[in-house]
Amino acid sequence: MNRIVQRALVAVCFIVLPATANADWQAVEQVETYAIRGKSGAELYASIGERGPQLGGGKVRTIAHTNFKLTWRRNYQNQGTACTLVSAQPKLIITYTLPKPAEPLPPSVRAGWETFISGIETHERVHGDTIKEMVKAIEASTVGLSMPGDPKCQKIRSEMTSRLSALSLAQRQKSRDFDKDEMSEGGNVHRLILQLVNGS
Repeated sequence: MNRIVQRALVAVCFIVLPATANADWQAVEQVETYAIRGKSGAELYASIGERGPQLGGGKVRTIAHTNFKLTWRRNYQNQGTACTLVSAQPKLIITYTLPKPAEPLPPSVRAGWETFISGIETHERVHGDTIKEMVKAIEASTVGLSMPGDPKCQKIRSEMTSRLSALSLAQRQKSRDFDKDEMSEGGNVHRLILQLVNGS
């Protein structure tokens, strides 16, 4: 969601009118899986390392991943020469990608795996929550926004791009900070990995 925001040569004032964000929408959350193989915790984790989602242009593999698609239906209205965003309806689809054993696990491994994958899914759903919080912040920051002297609704779009970019960057940083904490030594994900691999 990175965008270049052009700076106007002249100061442009904008007004935020009182408005109520649409609280009726619900995010669609779905789980996709990728197959792994192994008959022990160590083998399963090794398979994750070979088959896990690739990030950073394929340079890094991860255990699981949360992705989203966000689109908007926006209603802009002219009030004189001003342009106002009177409503915005988001459509948010969040996809969690998780590992799944391709074959039944031995009873001695199954309980450890279930603890591991439950913890990993809980971790990923925190990322989902930060995405939903971002969308709500976008609503609060943009619905009711009005730009005077903008009959073609161009200035308002530029202002919204700036606001959305800042909110997107904040969400990404929050997710990175959460991952760093969870995956550091002693963090929740770090402990889950050790428990799975060591069978404890």
